[in-house]
Amino acid sequence: MPLESVNETLYTIAATAQGGRSGHVSSEDGVVDLDLGKPGSRSNPVANPETLFAAGYAACFNGALNLVAGQEGLDTSESTVTADVTFGKTDSGFGLAVSLVARIPGVDAEQAQRLTEKAHEVCPYSKATRGNIDVTLRGEPA
Repeated sequence: MPLESVNETLYTIAATAQGGRSGHVSSEDGVVDLDLGKPGSRSNPVANPETLFAAGYAACFNGALNLVAGQEGLDTSESTVTADVTFGKTDSGFGLAVSLVARIPGVDAEQAQRLTEKAHEVCPYSKATRGNIDVTLRGEPA
């Protein structure tokens, strides 16, 4: 599959991390300014790279879902997308997997799954991860 490059820049943002998983991350615009910690503590949760990736992927995918549904004359503005990001060991070290669940009001199960699969084709996060990590999709009526 050929590399897809950006032909027209619409937005650029930079973030800087120091200290790795137990450090700090901040964006140049100041919106993100977080101490990081190792994942897994439910009693004292802290942000970690997987948390940030899950939030970004869920938001991007929801936007892609709204785009493809809108092209079909459907309003999915009340839909939600949950990105469940798994971090774990692989044969070559560590890796990620993602499960995306789109809950779409006003559609049946078949239409929800079809729209979810169409969103996966156009979502920039899905394009970036395709062929690199396992991503499962589930569209369901809300």
